[in-house]
Amino acid sequence: MSVTENNITFEKSCGALVLRRDAVTGQFYILMIRHRPGGYRSFPKGHVESGETERETALREVMEETSVQFTVVPDFRHVVYYTPAPGVEKQVVYFLGRTDQVYVRPRRGEIAQVEWIPLDGAESVLTHNNDKKVLKAACEKLKSISKENW
Repeated sequence: MSVTENNITFEKSCGALVLRRDAVTGQFYILMIRHRPGGYRSFPKGHVESGETERETALREVMEETSVQFTVVPDFRHVVYYTPAPGVEKQVVYFLGRTDQVYVRPRRGEIAQVEWIPLDGAESVLTHNNDKKVLKAACEKLKSISKENW
C-alpha cells in the first residue's frame, strides 16, 4: 500500500520472522531470504494489498516469497521505519511466526535464495540494522515462550 502526500510517498509492508524448531536437536532456525538485487539477507515481507489486514499480508507474502506456511505467534507486532529512496518513507510491520515446514522454494526473479539459518547465528548474517532490531525483539519474545509449548 502506498499513498503520496506533499511529494512524499508513504509505503506500508508486512512480513514475518518465521521460526521452526528441529524435533531432534531442539535448535531453532529462522527463515531468511536473499534478495537478487544486492544479495543481502532479510525477512520475507511485501506491500499490503487493498482490503488486507496486516496479518493477512504477512501470511501471503511469506508464502509467495518462500512457499512456507506458518502460524502467527500471539502478542508480537514490531514496526520499523526507514527511507528506501529520496521522497519515500516506509513502514514495515513484522509478526513472529512458527512452522514445522522444512521445505522452502524462492519466488522466481525477485528472491535469489531462501534459507533456514540457525537462530543463534542469525544476527551476524543480517545487513540492515532494522532487521537486527526486529530479530532482537523476536528473540526476547521467544524467551517468554516455553520450549515445550513451541
